[in-house]
Amino acid sequence: MPMSPVICVGGENLIDHVTRDGEVSALAGGSPFNVAMALGRQQADVHYLTPISTDSWGDILADTLIASGVTLAGGRVDAPTTIARVTVTKGIPSYVFERDGTAERSVTAASLAAAMPGATRALHTGSLALTDGADADAWEETCISAYASGTLVLLDPNVRLSVITDIDTYRARIFRMMKATHVLKLSDEDLEGLCPDMPQDEALAHVRSQTSASLLVMTKGPEGAIAMRGDQTVTIPAPPVPGLVDTVGAGDTFMATLLAGLARTDALAPNALEHLDAAQVEALIRRAGMAAAINCSRAGCNPPTLQELDAAMASAA
Repeated sequence: MPMSPVICVGGENLIDHVTRDGEVSALAGGSPFNVAMALGRQQADVHYLTPISTDSWGDILADTLIASGVTLAGGRVDAPTTIARVTVTKGIPSYVFERDGTAERSVTAASLAAAMPGATRALHTGSLALTDGADADAWEETCISAYASGTLVLLDPNVRLSVITDIDTYRARIFRMMKATHVLKLSDEDLEGLCPDMPQDEALAHVRSQTSASLLVMTKGPEGAIAMRGDQTVTIPAPPVPGLVDTVGAGDTFMATLLAGLARTDALAPNALEHLDAAQVEALIRRAGMAAAINCSRAGCNPPTLQELDAAMASAA
């Protein structure tokens, strides 16, 4: 059996302090953290580059990743864990973040380079890690360097305008990073946040004109997803959710499954993306959509294992 390619994931890890129907719970989370967890559950060789706190919340975060088969490449640091105050209304989460001086922001370009194995084939990041500050600068530099070296770079901006103080500077960063990206995944809400006051088709065309990504995927919640590679466009409906609980982590599960699918089909290389045909792209995003649907049937981000996803795909065939 061939060795799995090394995939690196980095960005915020946090505790989702969730209020749902008056009930409060604390769940491990953070968009790139969720991606790493979902990849681990699909048996990818995934290395999580961001430091995790040594506090009790950090123990929960570290244990969650380790239980999912993730390598903690960023180690543990003596700084507090980021907290996200999440309120779920009719299944839709809203967020307030407490991130100042926290462990997940304790990164530099040098520390990230040191954490990445030499055999790394792909690097994924996005979300709060790119909003502002020296850590966002470090992630931008790291991704641009990885792109220049031939490592496959995947970006999911996961836009949170409500927590961004300088929106113009943030948008400029994301568009710069799009120019050093091989796979760009975003939601219809992300697109609206990045291209306000543009109709969706016009905004999508604008993003395509600005990005170097060979593969662009946009998720549209219950309306499914669209993928563009070259002159090919593939659209899939959303699979049914077996009892919607909430949508927390759905996009992250989708992203991880897309990445795992590229690894499984030996397409974790910039030139390999150029040879994906429409049928291959459709298979990738159908599987990603199924994983997201399974996640939505559970509370919080709780992605399926490889066996669960394979069984669901077999049942749907």
